[in-house]
Amino acid sequence: MGGKLVVCADPQELAGHVAAWLVERIAEQPGAMRIALSGGSTPKLLFARLASDEWRDRIPWQRVQLYWGDERFVPYDHPDSNYGAARAILLAHVPVPEANVHPMPTDGEPHDAAARYERLLQRDYGAAALDPARPLFDVQFLGLGEDGHTASLIPGQPVLEERSRWVAAVEHGRKEVRLTLTYPALDSSRAVAFLVTGAAKAAILAEVRSGNSDAPAARVRPVGELIWFADRAAAATSR
Repeated sequence: MGGKLVVCADPQELAGHVAAWLVERIAEQPGAMRIALSGGSTPKLLFARLASDEWRDRIPWQRVQLYWGDERFVPYDHPDSNYGAARAILLAHVPVPEANVHPMPTDGEPHDAAARYERLLQRDYGAAALDPARPLFDVQFLGLGEDGHTASLIPGQPVLEERSRWVAAVEHGRKEVRLTLTYPALDSSRAVAFLVTGAAKAAILAEVRSGNSDAPAARVRPVGELIWFADRAAAATSR
């Protein structure tokens, strides 16, 4: 698994460090920047930092295209909506064009919604097949669950074996149905950045990075670079 490990003192320092890293990557790349966001508490700190007076104007938002790695199949105004959280904390406070924001659909039937999002990704990518030399995403943010899940790739679920679809519905394993990017879509990234904080994540972070784990997060193999941004508590047993 490996990947580069970047350790920050605490979640707030991590949010600031990742904000600076993201701003630098956007500045280095001309043209559109496709970024996939994740849910969870740690990204919320990053969203707040990006929306702050310190960072908001450093990003050319007109070049940023935003997507999501997974979503609970709930209305956007539901407290558990990943898009809803990002909208409240980040999107409502930055000048990103509405046409550049692409939340996963959560209306109708889950499998149809997954197919619709896949078609949107293929439209923006310009092809129905992924080319390792031309990644779908420039930056893919991911989290790490204590059970080793990432996005909504949940242990024991059939979605872990999906290799043809880019987006899938996950109907079991959690209390609510979810949509998730599959491994082919996650791996088609110039950079995958895991954000991991808290002592409760220390054991699974060390396990996943050891190379001897079958946890879902350990199976992410980006065509580009893999970076683990962790606070000291989460990285306590990692190296």
